[in-house]
Amino acid sequence: MKENTSLDQLAQSLNGELYYDDSTQHHTIRIAYSTDASVYQELPLAVAIPKNRADIKALLQFGTSNGVTIIPRTAGTSLAGQVVGNGIIMDISKYFNKILEVNVSEQWVRVEPGVIRDDLNHALKPFGLMFGPETSTASRAMIGGMIGNNSSGLHSIVWGDTRQNLLEANVILDDQSEVLFEALSADSYFKKLIQKNREGVIYRELNAMLTDEENIQAITAGYPKRSITRRNTGYALDMLLDQNKPFNMCQLLAGSEGTLGIVTEAKLQLMPLPPENLGLLCIHFDDMIACMRGNIVALSHAPEASETCR
Repeated sequence: MKENTSLDQLAQSLNGELYYDDSTQHHTIRIAYSTDASVYQELPLAVAIPKNRADIKALLQFGTSNGVTIIPRTAGTSLAGQVVGNGIIMDISKYFNKILEVNVSEQWVRVEPGVIRDDLNHALKPFGLMFGPETSTASRAMIGGMIGNNSSGLHSIVWGDTRQNLLEANVILDDQSEVLFEALSADSYFKKLIQKNREGVIYRELNAMLTDEENIQAITAGYPKRSITRRNTGYALDMLLDQNKPFNMCQLLAGSEGTLGIVTEAKLQLMPLPPENLGLLCIHFDDMIACMRGNIVALSHAPEASETCR
């Protein structure tokens, strides 16, 4: 790939911004995006700020045609270098930051991925509602990143993680097609399997994987227990094996760190605001082993949160 020529052409095709050359401005922005909240750092080939869906599709097409990795990100608050890389960083936080719809009676909200979690809850407060998952960086973490990371938080034992509260997602796939991931009835699921497009291929390949007895045994034996609230140990294939729930690709999307598609909208489950008056019990232990054992006792009394401090 003749990088400068190709990137020049890409920049001209975008409605948003692309930073890629050796000018002071471009280089400074690339350095700023070379890291996140982690200790890792790697200079990206370019930084793209897409303005609309057409820009996202153009970036995905460029990546496919030129063998360049597209790395989606929002606030970059993750601690393990998830949005660091030498490809094109695609920051969708600037223009995809709207609260699109609030349904008070059904307790859900539709948002774009650049909405900050605490800003969302501030907007929902007059309705007596909130989005439960509360990562420690909630004052700046955005919904897109929370989906990618399957963020949870202090109250996850009762409020759940992001995966449990993600109802639907509008996603752009690697072939630039737009799909809706949602809970499917048995009939809707089988219709997906016969589609003659990229989405159909994905459903067929997953179906083949998840109906293979050897795979089922490996997933059942190898994945963490369901009793563990937040199980971020790779793609959540075990969640798709649950026959007691409708098949929903959102279960796989959450925690996938942007590797499966680009989320442009998300429908989130909401919950009533907690009571204003809360109780706090501080328990002191001599060592960490006693603390962990004490936590088991505390959890048996169904607290809303349990946190360790040293």
